[in-house]
Amino acid sequence: MTKAYLFGWNPTKFAWDNIDNDIQKLKTTGELVDNWSVASHKTIQTGDRAYIIRLGMEPRGIFASGYVKSEPYLASRKGRIYHRIDIALDVLLNPARERILTFDILKTGNLAEQTWAPQASGISIRPHLFDELEGVWLDFLDGHEHFGSLV
Repeated sequence: MTKAYLFGWNPTKFAWDNIDNDIQKLKTTGELVDNWSVASHKTIQTGDRAYIIRLGMEPRGIFASGYVKSEPYLASRKGRIYHRIDIALDVLLNPARERILTFDILKTGNLAEQTWAPQASGISIRPHLFDELEGVWLDFLDGHEHFGSLV
């Protein structure tokens, strides 16, 4: 069974200045790899599903997805050592200009069981919610003008 993980991005703490360039690169080349810190470094594996959620300011919700492309590795930032993984994105939306899958949808039905505003990035999504989340995400993208950016 595929496992899924939730990675947080807070624009008030870390600016994604080149998000439009990254979106264009994904559309043009079909590939965009970025690295993220991961709390569940003992269980995450290459090929697992990754969802990236915007936190800290509205709109809050999922705006990107992809697949884990590397084993966890140690990295240093501001003198602190922590685990990171590479994610190959298959969808990237700009939350400042595009509709994203917001908390009001994520907090309905069975999906309400999941913590959507994690304190750490790279937490496990409850296994019994994966199929439902993937279905909701694909349905959301199906009504989205950038659905063609899916690889």
